[in-house]
This record gives sequence, structure tokens and C-alpha cells, in this order.
Amino acid sequence: MAKAKSAFVCTECGADYSKWQGQCSNCREWNTLSEVRLGAARPGAATTSGGGSRGGYSGALSREVVDLSGVDLTEVPRFSTTFEEFDRVLGGGLVPGSAVLLGGHPGAGKSTLLLQTACRLAQSKRVLYVTGEESLSQVAMRAHRLQLPTQGLKMLAETSIETLLAVSEREHPEVLIIDSIQTMHLEDIGSAPGGVAQVRESAAALTRFAKQSNTVLMLVGHVTKDGSLAGPKVLEHMIDASLLLEGGSDSRFRTLRGQKNRFGAINELGVFAMVELGLKEVKNPSAIFLSRSEELASGSLVMVVWEGTRPILVEVQALLDESALGNPRRVAVGIDHNRLAMLLAVLHKHGGLFTGDQDVFLNVVGGVKVLETSADLAVLLAVVSSLQNRPLPRELVVFGEVGLSGEIRPVPSGQERIVEAAKHGFTRAIVPRGNAPKKAPAGMQVVAVDKLSEALEAL
Repeated sequence: MAKAKSAFVCTECGADYSKWQGQCSNCREWNTLSEVRLGAARPGAATTSGGGSRGGYSGALSREVVDLSGVDLTEVPRFSTTFEEFDRVLGGGLVPGSAVLLGGHPGAGKSTLLLQTACRLAQSKRVLYVTGEESLSQVAMRAHRLQLPTQGLKMLAETSIETLLAVSEREHPEVLIIDSIQTMHLEDIGSAPGGVAQVRESAAALTRFAKQSNTVLMLVGHVTKDGSLAGPKVLEHMIDASLLLEGGSDSRFRTLRGQKNRFGAINELGVFAMVELGLKEVKNPSAIFLSRSEELASGSLVMVVWEGTRPILVEVQALLDESALGNPRRVAVGIDHNRLAMLLAVLHKHGGLFTGDQDVFLNVVGGVKVLETSADLAVLLAVVSSLQNRPLPRELVVFGEVGLSGEIRPVPSGQERIVEAAKHGFTRAIVPRGNAPKKAPAGMQVVAVDKLSEALEAL
């Protein structure tokens, strides 16, 4: 009997070591090495960088050496998930042989979204839905409650990778959905399901099967308290696309964001609404993020952010109040709080407005997380509006990056942002001079500025 092998794997970066050590030499993190027990290598079994068999699935990817100029450049055909917003985040649809990881907090709607997708796809594709967290009756009850078409969808309640692969080889599914990867386990590995070894080896076996059989693999993954994917970091490197479904239980809207995609653009954003019949895609996200109060209020301003391949109008709100503390609070929801502190310093240095004795609270309406710098100018003008208690015009829209010397820098796709604002009825825009169009859209007055002082004067 062959002796089982073991390795020590870093949970942060996935580096392998033959012996345990306190610090990972690759990412320099401490106490992140966990022991991974690998099954004994069998003749002909495929291996990965871990150095052991991966779930007993024999066979390997093509080892033929070819010239790069001779590689077939024919575009891989895609097929739709039946959700336009889902297809947008994936880069145009599902690619045969790809592995997609869908993460999110408990209750975000991961299983609901995939069940809806599976039931719709099953009407024209061979789909196998594997559940390791629920019984088949629970899944059937949820599908009945959501009024989904259940005919044609193959179901399997199983947590063993060996059994799952054997069933998949027999059924030949075009789409294989695993809910979730943290419940799967390999018999050759002694650790409990959800551990570093099990998650890594199970994902490797499933991904290899998907590549060899040209099957679309969709994995559900849990997240930690800070919102990052639970399990070893190497899991994110194994798959082709990593998606994150965001949204709290107190909000009816969910945002699907692409964090990694080998077949399309990253940072794409899809918006869904949670209704009685499951998740419903929102074709015009700007409309839901602009549901403003009829009464004018200080500190409220609309900005245009760019998410993936489209502009979205969102409202930013600022509230300043005299602080009773020696160290005033700086709270930002939807925007990096470190960037807020930097912008307040620029406002003091180049705008002449002091906020050091004020508590500053900032919120992006709708739960949207703004990751780009085009929100800088809108944030500062909203802060000024609240500080001076002067409401800004409802028809005003603002975008632009603010530099440390007070200059207003242009942002990508400025023309498209202005056109999108004009479509929603905005008649005035304050933008960087580098984004000012030669001819403004009909009914739109565009004010181009170079410095923060000019933007303040334009108000």
C-alpha cells in the first residue's frame, strides 16, 4: 500500500512547503500554513502543483507542444444564462469548459440565483444541480415557491467528490452546479469538509473534470466576516471567473460584481431585485438609485460612476455636524474612508473650508460600493453643501477626480457619462475640462473646471 503524502499549504497565497514553518516565505504572513494530506499517487493520475492525486479522476490536460501561431483563434461559443445582467458580468454568457465561482454572504441569494438559472437552462441544456447543504425536498419546495419550471433539471444530493464525478461521467451534463464547495470532500483526505485541504483538492478535481469534459462548472462559495472568500486563496486562482453577490437582508437590491474573469472585463456590475418570485434583474440601475426625496436637502448630490461597460447614476449624501469629541469621526459607507480623509485635507488646503471640528458622515445610496476616483468631486461638493447648509440643485450632476494639489483630473468615458445624465433629465453638469464635450447634449449645460476653487465658484 502506497504511503499517503502530505504538504503544508499557506491559506493566504497557496504556496506549498514540505515542512511546517511559522512564516510563509512567499506572502510573509505568520501562522497561515495548514497541513494538506494528499492521496497516494496512482499511475496515470493527473496531478497539480500540490504534488498528489486530485480526487482520483484519471486523465490529464493536453501535453502536446504547439506553436503559438498555429493555435486556433476561433472564438469559443457562449450561451446565455437567461439573465442579461448575469451575462453582462460574465462577459457575454457562459463559456463551455469554464469554472465560475459565486460568493456572497448568507442570505444574499446565491442558491436562489443559481436555481433560477438552472431551471431555465434545463429547458434547452443538460443541467446537473448538486446540493450538499439542502435535501432534495427542500430544493423542490423552493423551486415550487418561486414558480420555476422543474422539468428536465437533474438533481443530486451528494457531498462525495468521487461519487459526484462518477455520476457526472454517466450523465454528461453541459452545466454542473455545486452548492457549495465548502460541503464537498474527498475520501483520500482526512480533514473535515470545509478545511483548506478539502476545499483545495475538491475544487481542483472538479475544475479538471470541467476542462476535460467541456462542462460549465459553477461553484457556490461562502465568505468571511470581512467579505472575502472563505477557504484558501489558491481557490480563486484555479477558477476562470470569480463573482460576488452583495446585498444585505435589509435591502431588496443585490449587486453582482465580477472580481476576476478570464473571458471578459472585470468590475462589471449586474443589479437584481429580490422579489417574491426570486431575483429579478434590473435593466436600468440608475432609476432605482435616483429615487430621491421631493424636498431639497443639503448634502445630497448625484454623480456618475462607471461600472464595467456602462455608466450608472448614484446619489451621494454627506452629513456634517459639530463634533463633541477631541477626535472628530469620519464614517464612509460605499467609499474608502481613507480617501475621504484625503479629500477633506484637499478641501481645507485648496478650498479654504475647515472641517477639523466636524463629524463627517458619507453614504452612497442603494448600497453601491464606488471603487473609482470619479466620485471625488461629487463627494467634496456634497460635503460643502452640508457644511454650509445649502441644498444643491436637483438637476445638477457631477463627476471628476481631485488631485492633492487641488486640480480636477479627467476620468475615462466622460462623454458617455454626460449623455447618460442627460437621458435621466439632468440639465447641468460640472465636469473636468478634459471631459468637456465639443458639443453638449441638447438641454445640457456643461461647466468645465480645472481646479477645486473653480468648482466651488460654479456652485
